[in-house]
Amino acid sequence: MNLHAIPDIPLVSPGDDLASVIIGCMEKADVGVVSGDIIVIAQKIVSKAEDRYVDLSTISPSSQARQLAEKVDKDPRLVHLILSESDQVVGHRPGVLIVAHRLGYVIANAGIDVSNLGPGSNVGEQVLLLPKNSNASSARLRSALESHFHKTVGVIISDSIGRAWRNGSIGTALGSAGVPALWDRIGEQDLFGRVLQVTQVGYADQVAAAAALMMGEGAEGLPVVKVTGLDWKPVTADANMLLRPKDQDLFR
Repeated sequence: MNLHAIPDIPLVSPGDDLASVIIGCMEKADVGVVSGDIIVIAQKIVSKAEDRYVDLSTISPSSQARQLAEKVDKDPRLVHLILSESDQVVGHRPGVLIVAHRLGYVIANAGIDVSNLGPGSNVGEQVLLLPKNSNASSARLRSALESHFHKTVGVIISDSIGRAWRNGSIGTALGSAGVPALWDRIGEQDLFGRVLQVTQVGYADQVAAAAALMMGEGAEGLPVVKVTGLDWKPVTADANMLLRPKDQDLFR
């Protein structure tokens, strides 16, 4: 496997044609594409292009949001927005609010971000939501990339997410198109001939985590990574395959 961070991705603004931006930077850097490549794209630039900004100064928090904000020591307006993006509060303590996002992710603060929003944003008031539908966004980007390069590629939209029982965040697939999200190995044999009974690999998450090492979390400015060398076949299923149903989730 080879990972290549695409250089010189400009600051993305609402309404930008993100596929064209990525294609232009890849061609400028003479980064070739072959069938089987996977393009991992940071959620943040997808949300920016889709204008998922919200100005907190426009939010009037509900009484529920005000009460919860006192418990978690957060801005009531932000808590109101988190609740509006969520189906369930999973857990909380001062400084931490974990929710089940309306798209199925169990995630801190509904994935709402305040870092690296770029110049011109209302500092301290502007926040950025997740894409409306990361799988649909992945599919659109994949279609544009395949049409331009005339190659079979996969697309993953990734974000950094924390995990139960573990410190630190890792790159996680919020959306995918083409590339398998879940690699089901049940029925295969292990090294000693035993049949695998429960083994399923979070394929898209593994790729997203690898790409996240190159993207970084600070001022690296590398939100797009091309992954080459993996052996996969195109699928129609998307990253929803990675979402564990609530009735099977022992942590909720």
